[in-house]
Amino acid sequence: MDYISTRDATSVPRKFTDILLTGLSPEGGLFMPAVYPQVDGETLDAWRTLLAERGYAALAAEVVKLFADDIPAGVIEDLTARAYTTEGGKFASEEIVPVSPLEDGLLVAHLSEGPTAAFKDMAMQLLGELFEFELGRRGEEINILGATSGDTGSSAEYAMRGRDNIRVFMLTPAGRMTPFQQAQMFGLDDPNVFNIALDGVFDDCQDVVKAVSGDAAFKAKYSIGAVNSINWARLMAQVVYYFSTYLKATSSNEERLSFCVPTGNFGDICAGHVAKQMGLPIDKLIVATNENDVLNEFFTEGEYRPRTAAETVATSSPSMDISKASNFERFIFDVTGRDAKLTGDLFGQKVKEGGFSVEDFGAASGGEDALERIRGEYGFLSGKSTHADRVATIRAVHEEHGVLIDPHTADGVFVARGLADRVDTPMVVLETALPVKFGDTIAEAIGEAPAVPERFAAIMDAGRHVTDLPNDAEAVKQFIAESIERTDVTPDDTPGDTAQ
Repeated sequence: MDYISTRDATSVPRKFTDILLTGLSPEGGLFMPAVYPQVDGETLDAWRTLLAERGYAALAAEVVKLFADDIPAGVIEDLTARAYTTEGGKFASEEIVPVSPLEDGLLVAHLSEGPTAAFKDMAMQLLGELFEFELGRRGEEINILGATSGDTGSSAEYAMRGRDNIRVFMLTPAGRMTPFQQAQMFGLDDPNVFNIALDGVFDDCQDVVKAVSGDAAFKAKYSIGAVNSINWARLMAQVVYYFSTYLKATSSNEERLSFCVPTGNFGDICAGHVAKQMGLPIDKLIVATNENDVLNEFFTEGEYRPRTAAETVATSSPSMDISKASNFERFIFDVTGRDAKLTGDLFGQKVKEGGFSVEDFGAASGGEDALERIRGEYGFLSGKSTHADRVATIRAVHEEHGVLIDPHTADGVFVARGLADRVDTPMVVLETALPVKFGDTIAEAIGEAPAVPERFAAIMDAGRHVTDLPNDAEAVKQFIAESIERTDVTPDDTPGDTAQ
């Protein structure tokens, strides 16, 4: 399997383990498989049996093998077995991703059984195993730089904490996460974990990550890598739960499912797009946004107009408070016939100038009919919800079904219900987090705070370890350089004290 850039058709294709340890391609594009591996009915039948008999980790190994053929198959099986297990408190359910009916025609895939109670654990736990394996094989170290609007940071830190040859520098928008989310991250006192609170919103943090990664000399000198969803390995890991959910929710390959996915950065649903392109019988892929509805505008009007930081609203589903969807570039690359020059122009130039529309795609991509192709051939629909919608949905689901959902999942349920008359197949809402992470909103909806699972009982009592920095890439680079110089994460050495 070779990997190519969304913005450079002339670059030399790379192997999986090469792109694993980097984020953006040199010219700023994102890595994609040169071709999508195809999965036929016979393979789906075999995987259905495999999942039933050997579980999620075994299925994950088979999917990963299709994308990472430069890692021995036996090693992949070992890595997925360590990533997706209940041992050591990693996952709370033996199924890893249980699927349950909510109401007629609507199911929920439970992606929040991991160590930080967020769907990001599904990719991060595997990414931690992959990183440690490949760095050990190469005798190298990596300094991970990421940005989070809520759950990515804690998932990354819990996946990477204490690992050899790895440091994590995670940028957060100061004051924009819930107290529980902050406690999960800032409560960690591991010497290879560095929390940084920037004076800005998530998109500012993401812009700083891109600016630092775009400094080729700095990136090379300090071995900067990425765990945000710009890293292809995360998307690859997320593809697995689309397959597992389909196989659990159906009894034959003649059945089709639709997925309604709360998303801000387009990574979670982009994995569904990949699964559909691989041959998984997916009908519709439904984008659910909150008030920051840039993606909904595109799928309803054909206009992609990212907001400025000042225009990005702080909402009660904060992990979706995003107005520049990084993974959207991967989707548009496919929609435009994998035209790297056009994709580079759209995201390298037009986005900086305010955005683009489907009319900019050109005749080869369907021209004015491109939006219809996206809805038809690619199966995309979308919707949005407000705070009032989320609160009402949480309350209704709790009263009607005795089920408590978090605000992001409520975005998905609200949108799925609203589009039920346009979808002819059963819909699966992808759960994003446990309600405990959003106590204030849950209390507003049902009149009381959500119960705290026993495994998180003491999390609010931990100390706080975070450094405040200005919204400035140079300040972040200086902090990274100084932190690297005073710590050692190589095996057999004792890490220094980096309490912040």
